[in-house]
Amino acid sequence: MSLTKLTEVEIAAAIAQLAGWSVINGKLHKKFQFKDFVAAFGFMGQVAIVAEKMDHHPELFNVYNRVTIDLTTHDVGGISRLDVELAQKIDSLI
Repeated sequence: MSLTKLTEVEIAAAIAQLAGWSVINGKLHKKFQFKDFVAAFGFMGQVAIVAEKMDHHPELFNVYNRVTIDLTTHDVGGISRLDVELAQKIDSLI
């Protein structure tokens, strides 16, 4: 599969279809909040399984009941369709 960096127009179109996602520092970015640490950590585990199957690994940050996710494709130097696909799959876990 050949990946390319999405254009600003393509990113804007993708963001319009992704609830709660934005672009911060050149990465797809979203914050999630859960009822407690166990729920947040369980969600991170689910994300890890999906990401591993895609061979695409997000930046995951956790503080108690909050999880922040940043997505970028280092091989293309920005956001690719792989990031958008992973964001969609992450949203489907909620």
